[in-house]
Amino acid sequence: MTEPEIYLFFQQLQRFGITLGLERIERLLTHLGQPQNQVPVIHVTGTNGKGSVCAYLASILTACGYRTGLYISPHLIHYQERIQIDGKPIQIADWWRILGQIKQVVASDSIPVTEFEVITALMWLYFVEIKVDIAVIEVGLGGRLDATNVISNPLITVITSIGLDHQERLGSELTDIAREKAGILKPYRPLVRGLVSPPAAQVIDTQAHALNCPVITIEPPIHAKQLLHFQGHDYRIPLAGAHQFLNAEIALEAITELRKQGWNLPIDKVQKGIANTRWPGRLQWVHWQGKKILLDGAHNPEAAQILRQYIDQQNLKPVHWILGLLQTKDAVAVLKNLLHPGDRVSFVPIPGHNYHEPSRLCHLATHHCPGIVAHAEVNVSDVCGVISEQYTPVICGSLYLIGQVLQSITTTTVP
Repeated sequence: MTEPEIYLFFQQLQRFGITLGLERIERLLTHLGQPQNQVPVIHVTGTNGKGSVCAYLASILTACGYRTGLYISPHLIHYQERIQIDGKPIQIADWWRILGQIKQVVASDSIPVTEFEVITALMWLYFVEIKVDIAVIEVGLGGRLDATNVISNPLITVITSIGLDHQERLGSELTDIAREKAGILKPYRPLVRGLVSPPAAQVIDTQAHALNCPVITIEPPIHAKQLLHFQGHDYRIPLAGAHQFLNAEIALEAITELRKQGWNLPIDKVQKGIANTRWPGRLQWVHWQGKKILLDGAHNPEAAQILRQYIDQQNLKPVHWILGLLQTKDAVAVLKNLLHPGDRVSFVPIPGHNYHEPSRLCHLATHHCPGIVAHAEVNVSDVCGVISEQYTPVICGSLYLIGQVLQSITTTTVP
């Protein structure tokens, strides 16, 4: 199977889009020998924070000497970022080789799989082949019907947060979304639950009780500057934003549960793992086109609120936002949480994806956020170079937009 043939196969899968359900992935994995049942797993979902928690967990487990698989989505620059071993993406040769195997199975049984289902199957096969000691698996969307939810006996499940996102697929109320995310719980397996609203907590805890799942709830974290105080020890938190103390605490609670199950996780190595955590594209400062710019993939109302809080806590000068949003996002709520009087905002398209038209976002911004100067632009590169020095440039919204910027930075800085 040649690379052009596999590229064409991948492009053909795009027409299936996002289609929730487990029947197709289970059928595919049956043909592939049920690799998902051969890997010890921590399964993580949540509206916000799940990626950071996965990054903390994978870094800790690697620092403790375990061969650790990490599965995340979406990627920022290359698809291979989604599947990692000890912090390193899958080799491109392994990606194409295993993808070729899956293509043959799909073709022989005419399975109408989605792109995400194929990548998920690829991940399971690779993790079995590499013989990982443990894998940290991030849910793609929701939980109950997500393609990752084929794990019968996870070591631990984690729900980081419940917020309003993907309402067109998960439901319009927090309780609906909580019910979908609680779908990853499995009988008798412990759940680490982050800080969620009482109605959402009740839904999750009811499901946990029905399945006899022990529930470990998180208390507001105790911290000072970059140090998190947890169970008598201090942990340096390298990721920016006050919310990262909570994400780190969730990860440490999961590590505590693993210890109870017999995993060797010394405190000093856990501290090293936390301190070494990297999670690009989230409150990340970069230099681009001669300017210091903040990047953040804030794409829903709660994430936008966190980003705005960070801006205010850092006492940054008025912001020039460069913003792109997918059509599925609640644009009005995001704009209301981000924009303050005196800010400027340039709306940009997100190439290759269905996005809110910049002209429409301009209309929404000026209507719902008085005192805002808004413009529709053709691309992110043209905007950045002309931002006035009196503003702090912030590029945010879709992670695909953030990836576009990071790819440009990589291209221009690497000989």
